[in-house]
Amino acid sequence: VYTSKAADAVSWYQAQPRISLDLIAATKLPLDAPLIDVGGGASLLVDRLLTQGRNPLSVLDISATALASARARLGADAAKVRWIEADVREFAPAQRYDLWHDRAVFHFLTDPADRAAYMAALRRSLNPRGHVVMATFALDGPARCSGLDVAHYDAASLHAEFGADFEMRESRREIHLTPTGAEQRFTWVHLRLR
Repeated sequence: VYTSKAADAVSWYQAQPRISLDLIAATKLPLDAPLIDVGGGASLLVDRLLTQGRNPLSVLDISATALASARARLGADAAKVRWIEADVREFAPAQRYDLWHDRAVFHFLTDPADRAAYMAALRRSLNPRGHVVMATFALDGPARCSGLDVAHYDAASLHAEFGADFEMRESRREIHLTPTGAEQRFTWVHLRLR
């Protein structure tokens, strides 16, 4: 998608990732807690987190183009971020994280085996008592995104994907306006590993 559209033209673009920042702040993690943004690509979240003084930060995306766009945008600050080009389902972390953030990757995993691989990578990556902040398409969200089928969740069904060893801390609904003005409904959760 990033090879055919500018970063600010993709449907998931946000000039201000407000809910991500709110839920990350709600974790009350110190600024030096390791955080990974899965599917972060060209997202502006990493810019905002760096401005807050958060570090270490990692951004994982399958798209080299998206990662290059973010690195170029950040300039010298890009050196403060660990950039990981990988398929999250096969991700083997070099470190563990206190917070795993995913705004809109998980809902692309419509096959149960892919979701299981994602969860295995998440569990390999997360520190004990670690936090997850995740957004997926809501039950009334779009049927497809970027030409791909997607899964839909409410807070309860998304929590169920993680299992009983994750505690639900907060959930929200969002109506996201795409750059073209279309509405996309999202479910957000903040979970914590027990």
